[in-house]
Amino acid sequence: MAVAFTKEESFETASETLLPDRPISAHPNLVTEAGLKALELRFKEAREAYDGASTIDDVNERRRQTASPLRDLRYLAARLRTAQLVPDPTSIDTVAFGSTVTFRRDDGRVQTYRIVGEDEADPKAGSISYVSPVARLLMGKAVGDVVETGGQELEIIAIA
Repeated sequence: MAVAFTKEESFETASETLLPDRPISAHPNLVTEAGLKALELRFKEAREAYDGASTIDDVNERRRQTASPLRDLRYLAARLRTAQLVPDPTSIDTVAFGSTVTFRRDDGRVQTYRIVGEDEADPKAGSISYVSPVARLLMGKAVGDVVETGGQELEIIAIA
C-alpha cells in the first residue's frame, strides 16, 4: 500500500533502488596477491562512487545513483572478508593455483592461462578461475601430461 498511493516516479525509483545482491560463490575465496589488491581497489572505487552519489540533492535521483555502488560495496566487503591469500607457487613441477600453464589442443592451438581466483579471472586477458573445468583438470598435472575435456585432449607443454 505504501507505493500504491504515491507518485508513479516513486514506484519506478523503488524498483530501481532495490537491486538484488550479487551472488557469492560457495567455493573458497582463494586470491593471488594481485587479486587481493584488485578487490581492495574495486572496493575503494565503489566507496567513492557511493560517496559521490550520496551528495545528490534530489532524494529519488540519489537513491538511483547509490543503488549500484551500494550493492557492489556489499559484495566486495564480503569477498574481502573471506579472501584467502595464496602465495605464488614455489615449484613449476606441477600446475597449482597461481601457475601459468601453456597447453596444446588437438587442433594445434596453443593457449596460456594463469590460474587465479574467481573474481580476478578474465580468460580474454589470459587468466582462468581455479574452479573452471579446464583449471580443475590441469591442477596437479605436469609438463607432458594429457587431459581430456569435451572430447578434446589438452597436452601441457609448459608451467611457469
